[in-house]
Amino acid sequence: MPIKSIFNILFKVYGKQNWWPGETPFEIMVGAILTQNTSWNNVEKAIDNLVFHDCLDAEKIIRIHEDQLAVLLKPSGYFNLKTKRIKNYCRWYLDQGGYHCLAARDTGQLRIDLLSINGIGPETADDIMLYAFERPVFVIDAYTRRLFSRLGLVDGTASYEQIRKLFEGKLGEDVALYNEFHALIVRHAKLVCKKQPECHQCCLVKKCDYAIENAK
Repeated sequence: MPIKSIFNILFKVYGKQNWWPGETPFEIMVGAILTQNTSWNNVEKAIDNLVFHDCLDAEKIIRIHEDQLAVLLKPSGYFNLKTKRIKNYCRWYLDQGGYHCLAARDTGQLRIDLLSINGIGPETADDIMLYAFERPVFVIDAYTRRLFSRLGLVDGTASYEQIRKLFEGKLGEDVALYNEFHALIVRHAKLVCKKQPECHQCCLVKKCDYAIENAK
């Protein structure tokens, strides 16, 4: 089944997702780092703390003491580690000249630069690339790997880069499509294609290798 057909089915079922939630590109960047190993609800609480204390700003985050920042980020989990990562990112961000200087870089170089930052892995970098800088880079997360391996469209042992290039090759360079598709995958995986899938509710069940095999 073509990957684009999966998008069409999911979009018909769930509609537009309006993702990534964030008022500014910088807020999206912070959210991308904080969402590592936690739920988005917890990230929202941490971001709300930063907003309430007027700290959702790269310069202010650098100036605030680590202990104070850790308290604000506590809802996101692993808050001591994330405090260091957020501060590290903000130093790099300002050293590079901020958003407009980074936005002037071509997509390939910007991704390389993001991946050079301690604590920024491929998924976080691509979240930032797609949602903050609006670049055609498809985000591969655990939900994407789970859903598409069950559908039989992705090898379960494939690397992050292999899966990313597969999606980008099949979909073409389309930021709006990547944005919506990733959000729909997350929605479907959370509601239906869970670790213990609810195949009887799945709009993709007739095309799913996993469901067909387990129905025997």
